[in-house]
Amino acid sequence: MANIKIERINHMIREEISKILMLEIKDERFKFITVTDCDTSNDLSYCKVYVTVLNNDKKDEILKALNNASSFIRGELAKRIEIRHIPELKFFYDESISYGEKIDKIIDEINEE
Repeated sequence: MANIKIERINHMIREEISKILMLEIKDERFKFITVTDCDTSNDLSYCKVYVTVLNNDKKDEILKALNNASSFIRGELAKRIEIRHIPELKFFYDESISYGEKIDKIIDEINEE
């Protein structure tokens, strides 16, 4: 039962962070960020937020800026999501998309041979 609750909270956090990045934050760098996944701990104390960036050259700079803005984003989440405790947010770059592209490229090379 608790896993369903955590999954529902992860989904709400992912949606609301996406809306906050698009609409609330004025920094133009945050307009090209996609929130791909959230992983909240069972006690709701921490949440790992996985993001992808359109411009991979600036991903380190954007991740640093996101982590600096995490307290603002957390405050906005508190206004939008009705749970007792909003978890601390930590942003990470999601490597799964680039990994999937790498696998597709390998499969295409194998099929060409």
